[in-house]
Amino acid sequence: MSFLSRSNDEADNQSDNLPSRALLWLIASFALLMTPQLDRLPLWLIFTCVALAGWRWLAQQGRVRLPGRWLRTGIMLALVAVYLVRVQGSFTVDTAASFFVLTVGLKWLETRTARDFYVLFYILVYLATVNFLFHQEIHWALVNMGAIALLLIGLQVLNAPELPGGMKAGWRRLGVMLLKVLPVVVLLFVFFPRMEPLWSVPLVSGQARTGISDTMRPGDISSLAQSSERAFRVTFGGPMPAYRDRYWRGLILDTLDDGTWRQGANEPYRSPGRVNVDGGIGELQPREYDVLMEPTDQRWAFALEGSAAVSDNVIKEADDLFRFRRPADSSIRYRLAREGAATPANTTLEPGEADRYLQLPPTGNPRARELAADLKRSSNDIGVIRTLLSRFREQPYYYTLRPPKMPSDGIDSLLFDEKRGFCAHYAGATTFVLRSAGIPARVVVGYQGGESGAGDEYLIVRQYDAHAWVEAWVEGQGWIRIDPTAAIAPDRIESGLRDAVAGEGSFLENSWGSAQKYGDVAIIQWASLQLDRINYQWQRWIVGYQGQSQLNLMSRLPGGFGMRELGYFTAGIIGAALLIAGLFSAWQMRWGLGQGRYQRVLGAWYQLCVRAGVPVRHGETPAALAARLAVAEPMVADSARLFARMVNSHYYRPQTTPQSPQDDAEDLKRLRRLLVTMKRQLHRARKKRPGMLRPNPYSGKHSD
Repeated sequence: MSFLSRSNDEADNQSDNLPSRALLWLIASFALLMTPQLDRLPLWLIFTCVALAGWRWLAQQGRVRLPGRWLRTGIMLALVAVYLVRVQGSFTVDTAASFFVLTVGLKWLETRTARDFYVLFYILVYLATVNFLFHQEIHWALVNMGAIALLLIGLQVLNAPELPGGMKAGWRRLGVMLLKVLPVVVLLFVFFPRMEPLWSVPLVSGQARTGISDTMRPGDISSLAQSSERAFRVTFGGPMPAYRDRYWRGLILDTLDDGTWRQGANEPYRSPGRVNVDGGIGELQPREYDVLMEPTDQRWAFALEGSAAVSDNVIKEADDLFRFRRPADSSIRYRLAREGAATPANTTLEPGEADRYLQLPPTGNPRARELAADLKRSSNDIGVIRTLLSRFREQPYYYTLRPPKMPSDGIDSLLFDEKRGFCAHYAGATTFVLRSAGIPARVVVGYQGGESGAGDEYLIVRQYDAHAWVEAWVEGQGWIRIDPTAAIAPDRIESGLRDAVAGEGSFLENSWGSAQKYGDVAIIQWASLQLDRINYQWQRWIVGYQGQSQLNLMSRLPGGFGMRELGYFTAGIIGAALLIAGLFSAWQMRWGLGQGRYQRVLGAWYQLCVRAGVPVRHGETPAALAARLAVAEPMVADSARLFARMVNSHYYRPQTTPQSPQDDAEDLKRLRRLLVTMKRQLHRARKKRPGMLRPNPYSGKHSD
């Protein structure tokens, strides 16, 4: 026990061994690494980490003391207890990452010596890798790399705190190191075999996501329409479809329960598949399209009507829907092909399916039921649909992002009183009326539209493109699309939400920081699209460079590269890099290129002494070496003594009289001139002794 106490006291006494500048770089790196996680960390944890790091900095300045062992233990137990209470048994990768951040914060209270600095250095490097679990965009990658650079600068300051010009020299060394390793890194990135893991772990199973859900209340999509976050991006192998044809189907809602539409049947259970975010399979064909979807934590994918799966990370199911093998908890890329709407194999619905798509609550909305009965008495199914759409088109119905609150019989209120609503209101009301008329119908939820990216290279679909429409079953035709929004607000389907609600000014009215809100400012739109293009290419070709994409790239090289060839090639790259690095280091050691300027000049003088028959002895001072050289070669005596005095003056100058960089450079020039003078003097001395034998530089004696 006494030994442990003594060790702690010694550690406290050694806290001054940690330079303040090195600690400051460490704290700055920690702050930068926390930035990508601010959107998911609880506020109490953020404030805790700031307080703990601030405590350590104030202790470094001598304003407070670091806590002792028992106080540190108490703080740790208290914070862990708070964490467990807040987590409430929900242990996921997200909560594990939060706990890791907490442990990093606690580490500040015991960072006292250089050894602790190294420990925290490696912990922060690992924290940078954890950040990539949650954010993979290029700007967050640059933030992580900037934090690593700060760590490396702090490491240099720790090891050489008094080095003149240390900061500038440190950044220069980092730049040189980057230039040296960048070619090897690029080659390894391209050729190192990318193998998928054999298991899958949900990354962020508890984090809220912006996007459509498997339920739809009247106001859900109108709230979603106030978000400009990306839903997905699409690259087409051929021409983009017209705006009005961009219906991205996601899921079907077929059950109405207390004013909420939801999926009536649960999706079939599947065991979790392997992590596969790569859907790249060669060049896009004219009818194919690539989708890069943002994380949703859901299984459903979005596709145009009449599509077929091309990549194997997405599965086509019944009702022309697509699903992933596991929830999309990170950005995922998949490929589809447009085949066109196929004629249904069966022209009638099975009894069970008919009941499913005719389901309605037993009571409620009597006026809507009466309207359906009137329409049914006067026309067939197609006639009912056309008459209902004509009603929407001809009567004063309005499309708005500011719908009024609906009473319990919300459909009656919408159709006969308010006549103001969003797509979800009209889709739900249309489905209700059709079912009341005996026509099987269902609500389809997804997105409609999308804006062109920079250079019209791809399509950007955002959350405000979320949309709901209706599909009805017609004998002999199968499921047909019915969109009441197209009858009420054609601009929404032809050109987008901005134009549809331009009159009321409700487009992104609460999103002042969104670039899409300022669509009439050309420079803002241009900058936004250019940044999105950079990020899209980064995610598609760098983050999304996985096994299949790698094999596709390798297949273009001669020789037919496979996994075995990639392994051999990678081993060759590593071996060649090590060989080149070894040869370069040996060359530097041979010529003194890895040393400072003074050391190189001093090394050249040592070589001159050896050639003059005066071998350098271990631990010998420059003055003693100059004296022996003067005895062996009297002609260089004065130059050698002056050279030795200047070397001693440089290395043993008092700390209280520092020399300016200009004077330092002048002294270096004088040393080089003296070295040249000594070489000339030795050359003249040897010319005067033509009969003398050449001395052996290793023995100091003449060789035979």
